[in-house]
Amino acid sequence: MLAFVDPRYEDLSLANLLPSVVAGLDGGTPLIDIPATRQYVVLLVDGLGWHQLKEHAEHAETMAALMDRGHRLTCSVPSTTATSLTSLGCGATPGEHGVMGYSFYEPTVGRVINSLTWEGGPDDIEGFAQKPTVFQRLGSQGRTSAAVTLGRFASSALTRVAFAGTRLYPVGTEGDVEELTGLVTDALRGADVVYLYERLLDSDGHAHGTGSWQWLDRLAFIDDYVAHLIDALPPSVCLLVTGDHGMLNIPEDERVIVEDEPRLGGYTHLGGEPRFRHVYGDDARALAWAWESVLGERAHVLRREEAIEAGWFGPNVSNMSAARIGDVVAAMTGTWAAMSYATPGEFSLVGMHGSMTAAEMEVPLLVHGGRP
Repeated sequence: MLAFVDPRYEDLSLANLLPSVVAGLDGGTPLIDIPATRQYVVLLVDGLGWHQLKEHAEHAETMAALMDRGHRLTCSVPSTTATSLTSLGCGATPGEHGVMGYSFYEPTVGRVINSLTWEGGPDDIEGFAQKPTVFQRLGSQGRTSAAVTLGRFASSALTRVAFAGTRLYPVGTEGDVEELTGLVTDALRGADVVYLYERLLDSDGHAHGTGSWQWLDRLAFIDDYVAHLIDALPPSVCLLVTGDHGMLNIPEDERVIVEDEPRLGGYTHLGGEPRFRHVYGDDARALAWAWESVLGERAHVLRREEAIEAGWFGPNVSNMSAARIGDVVAAMTGTWAAMSYATPGEFSLVGMHGSMTAAEMEVPLLVHGGRP
């Protein structure tokens, strides 16, 4: 579970899920084997990893029963929400869509931006985006799509980059299964594809850790929600349940603080998150040597061109995307983390993700229904 896993961009990748849905609608051959039918509901559970679901299957009987008939996908690199959601929504790798992590240096504004909150981000969001969403492409073909998610996400930069083209069905009361199911039912009256987003498993994992009673209670709630959806949806509708990344609990004594290690200095900007750092500076070779010598076996440290050549961000990396990748990237191994005082909120996290271990990279794709 802690061995590194390469992203399967060529087939069983989260980036190929919606293109496979489009193939199912059009009668084509999908990269991921899913039923061909007329309508799909795609539920993305933030923080739902394959290994975490398997380990705690007794708390999620409905989803666990679907694992044998499902698929084990990989998310994108880094294994973090903004990158994965954009890969899902655009049907593209990070190298193609340009959301290179939780935070990264954006040359057009000359600073590190937060891709979830858009703190520091450019005003020209459409100019930042490099790929149309799958939903926009569906719309150009005369097909409709909908998103059932919190109303406050409707105008966010990430929604505009990853889910433009959907009609929003705003959730009023988070966690109200009846309301959520009703909104999905309403959306299916006019949409070929309905996207749903559930965020609270990830929140509980960050705050309390995977396997905590709070996390297990949330997993059981989500399982009840999936069971409720299965009961409510017509057999012809294909329900697809997946995640954007898994998660690891990080011990307090395995947290390296970057500012407390003088040899890790010398950078101009630090991006990413504790499990996957983008390091920017004028001398990439010196930075890579320093980070590799300090972290040793606690991280895989590569220069930008090496990470691109290794295929971490996909087979094709645009110039815009490459400029957002750290001059050096550090993917942490085991349960190690590289913390920074510049982002103090991360010190309260119990569960983390971002690196390339199987526990973080592998997510389930559970399939139900879809009989024409």
